[in-house]
Amino acid sequence: MTAEVSPVLLRAESITAGYGKMAILHDVTVEVRAGEMVSVIGPNGAGKSTAFKTIVGFLRPTGGRVRFDGQDIVGLRPDQVLHRGLAYVPQGRIVFPQMTVLENLEMGAYIERDGRRVREALERVYALFPILAERRSQKAGTMSGGEQQMVAIGRALMTTPKLILLDEPSLGLAPKFVSLIFDKLVEMKRAGYTMMVVEQNAAKALAVADRGYVLELGRNRFEGTGRALLEDPEVKRLYLGG
Repeated sequence: MTAEVSPVLLRAESITAGYGKMAILHDVTVEVRAGEMVSVIGPNGAGKSTAFKTIVGFLRPTGGRVRFDGQDIVGLRPDQVLHRGLAYVPQGRIVFPQMTVLENLEMGAYIERDGRRVREALERVYALFPILAERRSQKAGTMSGGEQQMVAIGRALMTTPKLILLDEPSLGLAPKFVSLIFDKLVEMKRAGYTMMVVEQNAAKALAVADRGYVLELGRNRFEGTGRALLEDPEVKRLYLGG
């Protein structure tokens, strides 16, 4: 009996995009199936963050198409994309520093009109990140980098998204928080969230991923299961320092 393959939730196909006249991405294709965790790795300047910005609507591609949940989403604004169930956690632990943890999380639910659903989402976030429940009245700006990253991820979960794009979730964090964030990503996958993660920490990212893509100079270089990429001698030599 063959294992059932989940439907494709997101497919960015042959994307070319960049800033002004400068193309950063050249014909890049990535896809995510429901329930998967997909990691996107590659050296600095490979176009990983540009790919995410193009998918969520901050950049408009000059070529290719982006389909999410069966619909073409090219040309939609990021807030319209969010309404369709695609959440984005940009790099840099962006929180509202003068607001409390609870207020930051509530800001994530601004498109949700049903108070009961907001409360349920809040309970799910607190179950995943108990420290946020303990610190709900603390101003986000007074928290450590790792705690702020939990606030940023928790805020994205408040709309109960179908897919979450996380851009460099471990960037600039102390080692203990890097491990914690990766543990939380695994926990989120077990809880049924579908994720695509851009990560500098390539070995850790592939170790927890179902599948991975390696981008280089704005092009697809390798793809495969997380394990196959981890064990690929060429990937090891070029990207994993071994």
